[in-house]
Amino acid sequence: MKKPVVLVVMDGVGESNEELGNMVMKATTPTLDALKANDPFRVIKAHGTAVGLPSDDDMGNSEVGHNALGCGQIYSQGAKLVNESIESGSIYQSNTWKELTDGVKASGGALHFIGLLSDGNVHSNISHLLAMLKEAKAEGVKKARVHILLDGRDVPATSALEYVDKLEETLASLNDGSFDGRIASGGGRMQITMDRYQANWNMVKAGWDIHVHGEGRTFASAKEAIETYRSEQPGVIDQDLPGFVIAADGAAVGPMKDGDSVILFNFRGDRALELSMAFDGDASFDKFDRGVIPQVKYAGMLEYDGDLHIPHKYLVNPPQIRHTLTELLVENGINEYACSETQKYGHVTYFWNGNRSEKFSEELETWQEVPSDVRSFDECPWMKGTEITDLVIAAIESGKYGFIRCNFPNGDMVGHTGNLYATEIAVETVDLCLTRIAKACDEHGCILVVTADHGNSDQMLEKNKKGVVSVRTAHSLRPVPFIIHDKDARHEMDTESPFGLANVAPTVVELLGLKPYDCWEKSMLK
Repeated sequence: MKKPVVLVVMDGVGESNEELGNMVMKATTPTLDALKANDPFRVIKAHGTAVGLPSDDDMGNSEVGHNALGCGQIYSQGAKLVNESIESGSIYQSNTWKELTDGVKASGGALHFIGLLSDGNVHSNISHLLAMLKEAKAEGVKKARVHILLDGRDVPATSALEYVDKLEETLASLNDGSFDGRIASGGGRMQITMDRYQANWNMVKAGWDIHVHGEGRTFASAKEAIETYRSEQPGVIDQDLPGFVIAADGAAVGPMKDGDSVILFNFRGDRALELSMAFDGDASFDKFDRGVIPQVKYAGMLEYDGDLHIPHKYLVNPPQIRHTLTELLVENGINEYACSETQKYGHVTYFWNGNRSEKFSEELETWQEVPSDVRSFDECPWMKGTEITDLVIAAIESGKYGFIRCNFPNGDMVGHTGNLYATEIAVETVDLCLTRIAKACDEHGCILVVTADHGNSDQMLEKNKKGVVSVRTAHSLRPVPFIIHDKDARHEMDTESPFGLANVAPTVVELLGLKPYDCWEKSMLK
């Protein structure tokens, strides 16, 4: 090994010269600007086919981004995996699909679907839900209930009714007397059900009570619920809409009962794990009081955690990611350090290591988590940047590690709130942290590599076809920066070839003076 490498992932900090809503450009970032001006710098692709998604219309996300960063390869991911399974029909031939559909046909119960209702292709796609509803009816399932989580994060902020209308139209076309399909409950994704990294179990409990027990504020339809909440809370965006239950004749239309089956149709794992734990958990489950638990068969779209086997049953096999950067470093006996706060801790560990919860080497891998605050991130846009930086600098000063990686979530997590001013502060926070890390790298002979996993804070506003400008809370389709800073040498890069996140690991390995795996993408160094 040559010199140690320190990799900083500025989550959600894309690269663009477009000024509209570009809080990266608007922010005061002297260190990032200096690195771009004085060190080898280029942009790399962080969305679409470069990270294994179906097309370049698909925005990247932190999960597929860290998979690609950590393994130096491009695997079919999320939506693409499910698309292939649905198109081939293999999903319906799986033992899990057969078990769940056969179960409700035998019991006369309902087949429940829970998931994010949008076509953002980050956590889910409504097309997968509609396809499964049609197939369920074709196979003789008599009753289906859909529990919708409203997006407004990976799609326009107030687009929920577009997806509700599409779902209602499909259900109406299927409801011909032999089939009874209805929306049963719902709510905003940042209010119920879709917590991640066990940061706020109360969100999951709220969703559980609404979806499973049918307990919550009732409305005659999802449209009525959404319109009512919008009138009561002017300016509220879809992800923050409160939970609701659909009722008819004074009773909830879709509480879960013994003999029912449940499918969580999200394909992304981080915000699907906790609900899966609640459904799969035995009597020792203690995260919240589940009340009287109906005896249902439960499955996820994918296995969201391959090491812990969550959930127990799933419809589509996840990518089997092998030959990761961590494996190569362990083979070469190199100590490595990974750090972030709770919101992105799983990304620099689990996703980085190829969807693996356990370390490849307890001796050579050190992981450090800083607990995130349970609050809206625009209230505290600096998040845990200082704490992460302190830990990274301590790791550098220790002289123990050959490779150090960290993730600053600010540009992404604050960007998702839609608060432009707070996002500007978030980006400036990351720059201040980068200043300290760059100084420590210079003082202790480390190479600093700076990049991002996808864009977000670089596109906080968008203009529709009519020219109306609105707040954008989704990830962007823009490339991300890639910078190599070494005070002792200039590592020239190929600035012409089209590179993406999967080219980062080979570049890091070349900087370390190691031999990459043959299956990897190319290094970006000349």
